[in-house]
Amino acid sequence: MSGFFKSSIGRKIAMALSAFFLMFFLIIHLAVNITSIFSANLFNELSHFMGTNPLVQFALQPVLIFGVIFHFVMGFVLEIKNKKARDISYVKNAGSANSTWMSRNMIWSGAVILAFIVLHFIDFWFPEINTKYIVGDMSGMHDGEFRYFHELQEKFLSPARVSAYVLAFVFLALHLLHGFTSAFQSIGSTAGRKKTLQNIGKAYSILIPFGFIVIALYHHFNHIH
Repeated sequence: MSGFFKSSIGRKIAMALSAFFLMFFLIIHLAVNITSIFSANLFNELSHFMGTNPLVQFALQPVLIFGVIFHFVMGFVLEIKNKKARDISYVKNAGSANSTWMSRNMIWSGAVILAFIVLHFIDFWFPEINTKYIVGDMSGMHDGEFRYFHELQEKFLSPARVSAYVLAFVFLALHLLHGFTSAFQSIGSTAGRKKTLQNIGKAYSILIPFGFIVIALYHHFNHIH
């Protein structure tokens, strides 16, 4: 197994598999959060289920955290190794001649997304862990009502925070525009259908971040006092 991660192909495949996992998670995460626009009650019920279900909390959540860390660490490792490979004397051509802006700047879009994840954890995950496992309140209730919808709206009161979220999702879109197709290429699944995957990738890369942006903006401008 260690030999697998030492090879360039092995690292790219591992990176692709972690990308698939995280892209699937984004769909689930958006599906739950988008309900907050249409039904506070449904959002509260789904949030409570996800926040208290043992399978989600003690099996899927640790896997997700590991997947996030692994993906970004592997991404930085690949970027460093790729940079060393490019820094050889006979490579004189401009990078823009052979690659897109997104592919050349994946490390920077990834860094912005990683910073956003830290902010997202500070906003939602750390307080939730504190409430459930330190305070010991697993009820999900506050003043007799589920607290999730109210807490979500409170986080989007600040224009600065909303701006940070919107910016992060723009960078996520740029990251996905290259990363989606690249992940399939890494596992050799683009043969004969590269154009189709590119079109699906473009749709996914735009619609998923746009959905999260809509959620942030909606709750910022429609806060219930």
